[in-house]
Amino acid sequence: MILDCGGKPLDLGRPQVMGILNLTPDSFSDGGRFTDQGLALAHAQQMVDDGAAIIDVGGESTRPGAEDVSLEDELARVIPVIARLAPLLDVPISVDTSKPEVMRAAVDAGAGLINDVYALRRPGALQTAAACGVPVCLMHMQGEPRTMQAAPSYADVVAEVAAFLQGREEAAVAAGIPRERVLLDPGFGFGKRLEDNLHLYAHLDRLIDSPRWLVGVSRKSMIGQVLGRTVGERLSGGLALATLAVQAGARIVRVHDVRETYDALRMTQAVMEAR
Repeated sequence: MILDCGGKPLDLGRPQVMGILNLTPDSFSDGGRFTDQGLALAHAQQMVDDGAAIIDVGGESTRPGAEDVSLEDELARVIPVIARLAPLLDVPISVDTSKPEVMRAAVDAGAGLINDVYALRRPGALQTAAACGVPVCLMHMQGEPRTMQAAPSYADVVAEVAAFLQGREEAAVAAGIPRERVLLDPGFGFGKRLEDNLHLYAHLDRLIDSPRWLVGVSRKSMIGQVLGRTVGERLSGGLALATLAVQAGARIVRVHDVRETYDALRMTQAVMEAR
């Protein structure tokens, strides 16, 4: 399955790595490292050289407790970088945003995918995404970043995540976004306790029914809680989870550590093909 991302193809016939480019001062893992435009551009190119098939550019932190970023600040952070990256990179660029105005400006600047943690629930987001004509990624989140970890609760986390994403997918299709252009993300760490994350991961095969699934767990707190590791020490746990996601059918893994994940996925895919 080839996903057309604004004229740049993304092959979902095999597992792919999405490299994270945070242009924020307060992201939980690498906040502030790439706020300089030159460093951001160099890092994006390095991730592509290391195996990233798509670069995800974000200008607003969605870590637990994160404060909202103004529209003006988010535009100023992401649009100049996307505009400079688009002609330089052969791979698609994704914009990680929930604001319709940023979606439109980013696609105009060269982004080929909209990655929205709110699953296009903000006013005008569905209509804007449909008008942009690029694929979208819809993520499950209980609550909102500022409060999502206060008291998350589920009767059946797998069934509830599945129902939510099915509903948002149908809303996207009804708005005019072709189903084959809708990616889905279970939203690990977004309004979920450790037991919710682990149960959801253990039953990913109940969720994943097509190549259109993305999983993002890079350096997240679930790894730290299980292993007792700081943010900078979670690579091994992240590689294990990336491998498990691909074995369950996910086709995109969103990560900070591109080279190591790329190698892990290549090895996993080689074994899977040999079965």
